Amino acid sequence: MIVRIMGEGQVQLADSHFTELNKLDDELLEEIESGDEEGFRRTLSALLDAVRRLGSPLPDDALEPSELILPAEDASLDEVRQMLSDDGLIPG
Repeated sequence: MIVRIMGEGQVQLADSHFTELNKLDDELLEEIESGDEEGFRRTLSALLDAVRRLGSPLPDDALEPSELILPAEDASLDEVRQMLSDDGLIPG
């Protein structure tokens, strides 16, 4: 799966990593719903770090369609809230 982190680029990520990412996504959703800014910052950073660690960056000139788009690390709680679906940022 191709994942784009806004403002950074794209990474190729194996589907097998989505269980770990979904746990972080569930935590992030709870923190957004409760307005926990500190928890939101910590979990968003952990989610993006996990994508970077588990994925393989695509070259900057690669323009593959992204199947998943994640917010930039400095995105606000309100900006991320607007990106959410019922499942959070990561479907499933």
